[in-house]
Amino acid sequence: MAEEGGPQRGITLERGLVGGNKTVHNMNPARLIEKIIRERIFDSLYYKEQCFGLSAATICDRAAELTYVGGQYGQQRPTPFLCLAFKMIQLQPEREIVEEYLAAEDFKYLRALAAFYIRLTYPAVEVYKLLEPLLADYHKLRIRNMNGFRLTYMDEFIDSLLNEERACDIALPRLPKRTVLEDLEELDPRESALGSELDDSDDEDDEGAKSDEEKGDKEKSDEENSEYGNGKSE
Repeated sequence: MAEEGGPQRGITLERGLVGGNKTVHNMNPARLIEKIIRERIFDSLYYKEQCFGLSAATICDRAAELTYVGGQYGQQRPTPFLCLAFKMIQLQPEREIVEEYLAAEDFKYLRALAAFYIRLTYPAVEVYKLLEPLLADYHKLRIRNMNGFRLTYMDEFIDSLLNEERACDIALPRLPKRTVLEDLEELDPRESALGSELDDSDDEDDEGAKSDEEKGDKEKSDEENSEYGNGKSE
């Protein structure tokens, strides 16, 4: 018989589960990170020294110090980026705070952290609405993984969040295709920046063709007038 107030037989307690009744995608938010990775985060020196006592207001100071994104590296050690992402999941900051992080253009790694958190925890429609504008952000980012560092860009990082099944070694919640949400009229059709540029280019071509046509008509008219004048003088 289990002691009063103690764990019942057959139940394994997991470290880091978020208290309270608030769930994300019908689960405890902490379970968005696989248990084995959560354990590695708790055992990491960075989490113990840099994440202790952080709040939703102060975590941005740590994020502003980041120099790369990524999941695990070396001997499967979690990156500071992943540690801070898990800390955000534990803290569950207010929406206004998260969107303020996302708008911080001068702190690209804070912005990337907010985007990663939104992809993990927000409903699909909000994920598209909040992250798609960052596809026009071309800031360089460094990614660290088991093979070392590599260079990428913010738009590529956001594209991976929207289209890949995993990012930073974490399985991302299922995200419906954008076309499905458009068919359900939950999202408006997306207007790409490239499409806008092509439209502008077409307009310029049309204006150029029209100008050339008008110029040709004028030259033809001048020639006809000249011939008429010559014939009349004869």
